[in-house]
Amino acid sequence: MSNSLFSKSLNTVKDAVTVARVQKEPWKIAVIDDDEDVLTISEMVLKDLKVDGRGVTFLKAISGAEGRALFEAHDDIAIAFVDVVMESDNAGLDLIRWIREEKKNQCTRLILRTGQPGQAPEESVIRDYDINDYKNKTELTSTRLKTTTYAAIRSYRDIQTIEFSKVSLEKVVKSTAEVLKSKTLYKFGSAVLEEITTLLQLDSSAIYVAFSNENILHDTELNVLAATGDFVQLSSNLECDFVPENICNQMRSVLMSKKSIHSDDTYISYVTTGSNTANVLYVSFDEPLDSFKKNMLDIFSTNVALTFENLAVKEDIEETQKELMYVLGDAIEQRSKETGSHVRRVALICELLARELHLEEPFVQAIKYAAPLHDIGKIGIPEHILHKPGKLDSNEWSTMQTHAELGYELLRSSKRVLARVGANIAFYHHEKWDGSGYPNKLRGEAIPIEGRIMAVADVIDALGSKRSYKEKWAGDDIKAFMQSQRGTHFDPEICDLAIEHFDKIMQLRAKYPD
Repeated sequence: MSNSLFSKSLNTVKDAVTVARVQKEPWKIAVIDDDEDVLTISEMVLKDLKVDGRGVTFLKAISGAEGRALFEAHDDIAIAFVDVVMESDNAGLDLIRWIREEKKNQCTRLILRTGQPGQAPEESVIRDYDINDYKNKTELTSTRLKTTTYAAIRSYRDIQTIEFSKVSLEKVVKSTAEVLKSKTLYKFGSAVLEEITTLLQLDSSAIYVAFSNENILHDTELNVLAATGDFVQLSSNLECDFVPENICNQMRSVLMSKKSIHSDDTYISYVTTGSNTANVLYVSFDEPLDSFKKNMLDIFSTNVALTFENLAVKEDIEETQKELMYVLGDAIEQRSKETGSHVRRVALICELLARELHLEEPFVQAIKYAAPLHDIGKIGIPEHILHKPGKLDSNEWSTMQTHAELGYELLRSSKRVLARVGANIAFYHHEKWDGSGYPNKLRGEAIPIEGRIMAVADVIDALGSKRSYKEKWAGDDIKAFMQSQRGTHFDPEICDLAIEHFDKIMQLRAKYPD
């Protein structure tokens, strides 16, 4: 065949140049053939090829064994032109089978070439081997080699696109699952932040996870849950005033228009999560996102929206519940003519001691927020006893002691964890380690841990505060008293922790002075 590419001699191509370097990563073409003319001519003809703005680079081998080495070293070969007969009559066929079956490579386009058609009949080879094309070398003119290569690279590109979409979807599902584990809005925001960074493999982008809520009074706030840059992993919600003004304005614009905004360097999604609630995801990047990554963000944003709504409602209820605990505790303390700051101080002290005891964090938080209810039973104590400036007589003291049981009775029937923990705190915080306390004269570890913690916190704060019947004690006097009551009034371990962290306790008390 007069114009057959491979009927030319090596002398006609001895001046072939190497592949030009391009800015984008080139497509890899493997040429595996024991004929040096074939290797050289293939490179000469295809060296200037470009597909989607990407050039090509060549990987060469002269045997099936060298071909295997190429595939071991490179997992992104787009096309492999494989000769049938090399070091053995079936070396190329064996390599093809190894690539597909052992290497598990289904993406590379494999084009088998032969100069001896009778050695490997086309029909049986196509039937028995997972190849994408089979060419007689005498058929491959320069034009046919180029068209074959164009078609194969585009096929490989499309397969890679499908694989990328599959992997991307798996990543979105996995990332969504990680976010679903969040139990607070802050952890939700942090999880979204982390998963977006992983999904998009971003290094220098700015990401803000924010939400807007309009209450029944039509008050609207935009709060940031988490962010990169200057606000990495925010520890609490920040109003938009703390966010760069241009970013804040863009997020507010999205909230007003109720439409997402996508540009070459910015992605701002708007997802409604309730009739009065919406969340906003702001992502900026140095290079434009491709369509797949934008789709991933769209899917991810939509999938986490329901989680956000559920967490927002749950957290609002929980925060309202906690706030009501403080309000109720304040009301009781004020009825006793004592400062309402007492309930806030003992809550913080209880939290510190519970955490130092290495209790489970949910239990630590329950103790903290139930602590304000420790004296709720005083609501049933007559005011003349509560307000008496001097020492109570025996009858008055007996009446005062009933506040522990009254508080327990008020709370014990609740099914809510905070109320049940509050019931125990109210009932047991006047029990003493040696069994001399009230109302049941329990001893040692028979007293629930929350009652033992409150016993220490309540006494420390009471001694450090002025009361109608006493003056404020100095810190050293409080510590000396605690030491004297170790193992009698107080659990020794908790007492030791309180003395060890006494300065921290005083700092906590200073947050809410009388």
